[in-house]
Amino acid sequence: MTRTAVVAGVGPGLGESIARKFASEGCEVALLARSAEYIEGLADDLPASGTGLAVPTDLAQPAEIRAAFETVREAFGPVDVLVNHASAGSWNGLLDASVEDVDRAWAVNGRGAFVASQEAAEDMVEGEGGTIVFTGATSALRGRDGAIGFSAAKFAARGMAESMARELGPEGVHVAHVVIDGQILPPDGSERDRDRDEGAYLDPDEIADNYWHLVEQDRSAWTLELDLRPHVEAF
Repeated sequence: MTRTAVVAGVGPGLGESIARKFASEGCEVALLARSAEYIEGLADDLPASGTGLAVPTDLAQPAEIRAAFETVREAFGPVDVLVNHASAGSWNGLLDASVEDVDRAWAVNGRGAFVASQEAAEDMVEGEGGTIVFTGATSALRGRDGAIGFSAAKFAARGMAESMARELGPEGVHVAHVVIDGQILPPDGSERDRDRDEGAYLDPDEIADNYWHLVEQDRSAWTLELDLRPHVEAF
């Protein structure tokens, strides 16, 4: 069965790894991000020709998100899988952060994920179910010093995932919140920090494998939260 997957928030690193993994498993993958040139290049370079669709989208803008999902449906049909991977936040504490900083973090991490999830869930409930995965962070569990807007938004997304899991589970929609508790190896990791062992990083390809496991997981299974850390076997 060919699945339609939307990755909301795609860039070098984990977003790209997720897109490549899902395409290699036979999905038609829609890539949503503001960087049109990057996602267009990635869409053309996915493992199977014709499986990628670049949809330039500002995930802080609800109207753009809804229009993007219409574009995806016209190209691939109803959405079966959504990965809420977009993230934004300024690295300021309470005394230095502005209202605009906090609003931007919430607009992407919280409201953007809400709108994307609402769009995808409508397709899934009307169809044969599906999977919604949230990329979380350590800050979704423990507020980070000097990142008040980011931490607040990540906590909000985690609460939203928990609520959605309980609401949508009986409808055949599997919702999971994945905590990335560690630093992901950047594309230029070896050159950027030659003194750091690559084993201290999380491998984005391995994380993408775990995301795919969640998609394939039987609907009767329960994985609300998955915690990924360096040197820890996830399954």
